Amino acid sequence: MSVKFCSIASGSSGNCIYVATDHTRILIDAGISGKKIEAGLAALSESGEKIDALFITHEHMDHIKGAGIFSRRFDIPIYATMGTWQAMESQLGHIIPQNKRFVYEEEACVINDICVKPFQIPHDAAEPVGYRIETEKTAVAIATDIGHVTETVKENIGGCKLILLEANHDEEMVKKGSYPWHLKQRILGEKGHLSNHTAGALLSEVMSGKTEHVFLGHLSDENNTPHLAFDTVEQVLRENKIQVGTYLKMDLALRHSNSHLVEL
Repeated sequence: MSVKFCSIASGSSGNCIYVATDHTRILIDAGISGKKIEAGLAALSESGEKIDALFITHEHMDHIKGAGIFSRRFDIPIYATMGTWQAMESQLGHIIPQNKRFVYEEEACVINDICVKPFQIPHDAAEPVGYRIETEKTAVAIATDIGHVTETVKENIGGCKLILLEANHDEEMVKKGSYPWHLKQRILGEKGHLSNHTAGALLSEVMSGKTEHVFLGHLSDENNTPHLAFDTVEQVLRENKIQVGTYLKMDLALRHSNSHLVEL
């Protein structure tokens, strides 16, 4: 059984990730318009009617913008933690009761032939989570909006065949940039976002022989560049004797368009 993965959008402008098996298709987050989600799916020869579930990481608008309308248009259940539901429900519009579903940290949620396991992440939101998605033969992790590295994050992304990990910013660009001080503090704080260097160090620590693909996601438009993110993470991996380009492939989750489709 193969697993297909594609980032439809990633960044502060909106996030949406597609994961599918032969029998199940899910989205992680819907932070772009319903129209853009449909366009991203169409590029994969998919459609909203085929999506079985939508999982939300947290209530910030770049993760939920299109969730309500997409759920209503295609009768799709939305899964989120109780804290996230309480924080986002008023922003989604009416969601019918049967499409309002709850997930719980470290408790697997079974959708047909996959298990979706939410895990706690440190971010300035009500009850934010990342997701580890497991099938009989493989595992995929989506981990963005992480203020600092925790043991829980390490445990849940470790051993995955594919990891989408935040590489949000370059610390010096943040410090020297035009953002107001309070926003710089938020980004660099314990509940903000991961830097390029920290992302590389985390990958170096959890990387196992099982990991074949890494996507760097949620890049800042103001405080990062794709080239800098890739080079910084690659350098940290190389310093830890992990070579990109042979067994391990690394790519970027694009801000406004689909990344390339990976089939595991």
